[in-house]
Amino acid sequence: MNVTMLLQMTAQAAGDRVAITGNDIQWTYNDLAQQAGAWAAAINDRDVKAVAYVGENSPEAVALFFGTAVAGVSYVPVNYRWTDAQLHEALTRIAPVAVVTDERSAPRVEGLDGVHMLQRPDLSRLAEPSDTDGEFPAVLLFTSGTSGTPKAAVLRNRHLVPYVVSTVEFLNADETEAILVSVPPYHIAAVSSMITSVYAGRKIVLLTAFDPQRWVELARREGVTQAMVVPTMLDRILDIVEQDGLGLPSLRHLSYGGGRMPVDVIERTLRLLPEVDLVNAYGLTETSSTISILSPEDHRIAASSNDPMVRARLGSVGKALPSVEIEIRDDSGTVLAAGEVGEIWVRGDQVSGEYLSHSAIDEFGWYPTRDNGHLDADGFLFLHGRADDVIVRGGENIAPTEIEDRLRAHPSVDDVAVVGIPDEQWGERIEAFVVSSDDLDVDALKEWVREGLRSTRVPQYIHQREELPYNETGKLLRRVLKGERVAAL
Repeated sequence: MNVTMLLQMTAQAAGDRVAITGNDIQWTYNDLAQQAGAWAAAINDRDVKAVAYVGENSPEAVALFFGTAVAGVSYVPVNYRWTDAQLHEALTRIAPVAVVTDERSAPRVEGLDGVHMLQRPDLSRLAEPSDTDGEFPAVLLFTSGTSGTPKAAVLRNRHLVPYVVSTVEFLNADETEAILVSVPPYHIAAVSSMITSVYAGRKIVLLTAFDPQRWVELARREGVTQAMVVPTMLDRILDIVEQDGLGLPSLRHLSYGGGRMPVDVIERTLRLLPEVDLVNAYGLTETSSTISILSPEDHRIAASSNDPMVRARLGSVGKALPSVEIEIRDDSGTVLAAGEVGEIWVRGDQVSGEYLSHSAIDEFGWYPTRDNGHLDADGFLFLHGRADDVIVRGGENIAPTEIEDRLRAHPSVDDVAVVGIPDEQWGERIEAFVVSSDDLDVDALKEWVREGLRSTRVPQYIHQREELPYNETGKLLRRVLKGERVAAL
């Protein structure tokens, strides 16, 4: 089974259903299949092995994705927010490549060697599906690059299709269901939302680019029943819902991921949207999206429990999917017991762990995520941040998230980031960057950390900031803060 078949099956079984709406366009599943066939015919006129999309969310991008599958070439959604130099470097890396852009991005890529501009296709010419197998690289996704130069992850049919069929029943959505997709098209969550929704027969409602007011208005107008957001999106959506008091009447299911979600935001969501099922979905580009979930029932049990161990699970990313195995290992590769912190390793059919330059999968099929975490006694996974973010102070490994959680619990702290800065005495010292609407009492915050944790966790310096750097998918960019401080020393 390949990606093309996911659309073919739904078009054959429910072709008259609305498949997608956005940019004043509405297509049925039959329409979407026709658009994909037309894109494939246009692609076949070019001697390329990949087609890049540089632009915002649009129905054309979804049709292009399936068009590349029909044509038997790879789909490469590229970050349109990159600088010209970053964009050119990425396209050059996968050249010869055909490129589809929106009007704003077209002038940035025209005339590049090995780059062929592809125009909107003629619907009178439709290509027949190519016979791609499981090894076919359906998608190349550049990783978000929170700790360096982005790598191009390779997701083959044998990774994407097992993820879809193991998590979704074919055509299990009824005709009233609609999912709002507002994450950018180059994010793995956008790709997974697209292919799972098509297989389920659900309507996809696209928001060109995230804006909280437009998100809420679109969700209400289109009767959105499901949505996926990243942490920075959810807090801003809740601000609007709380201010106008109108709620989100049709919303039944809200998943979140892409970054670490503060527990207070989860609790706020449960309070403001009590009828909505919440799902925390943890995954990576290299794992074809979700590998663990905190289910709606898990949320409710944790939120209502008086047991601190159970309530703490609101801050977890839940349990591994049935088709996935997760282990926690130390630096020597030894598998750690419950409660011990180490690197998260994952194995399963959906796990790629492959890049254009190399594969990171070991001989037994395990992929090192570079995320640190621990499993509790019942298999709930807790994240401790990127392995590269660990602060080594006086030979002791310290997770910045531990200190961030304590500082965030202080009433004067709205947001916080903690990093390790090179230090002659300790190797690294702890510094914190705090967003607050109040004038900070630095000594009081240090004492707050000392009382809740211990003296070795107290930041040596605390800096007040108006905002913290996040990328567009909601990941905190600690390296930016660290780089600024190191440069200033």
